[in-house]
Amino acid sequence: MKRMYAHTHEWAGLEEGKDVVVGISDYAQIALGDIVFVNLPTIGDPVTQGESFGDVESVKAVSDLISPVSGKVSAINDALLSAPELLNSDPLNTWVIKVEGSVDESLLMDEATYLALDKDH
Repeated sequence: MKRMYAHTHEWAGLEEGKDVVVGISDYAQIALGDIVFVNLPTIGDPVTQGESFGDVESVKAVSDLISPVSGKVSAINDALLSAPELLNSDPLNTWVIKVEGSVDESLLMDEATYLALDKDH
């Protein structure tokens, strides 16, 4: 899976012919601290690249989840509703939503570019 990153620390997993998988970066989960709640959209809801589709609540703050893709929500990760801490334990393999839609890759970064933004990533 090809993974692209937004400046807002979400990732989009791209596989040809498949829905786009969306998650948060390791940097995001570290910055958030212990995640205690995830507010997810409903299947069928529209999402727009660069706009909020939900939020994550941690012991530190509530942060918007910004979509790195435009389209329609095709799946949500139900496991996060009862175990939001999965985003802390394995953020790069724990998806939040899947989207049937398109990605403007010119608005995203590849992993090397994203990680080079800040050596704390």
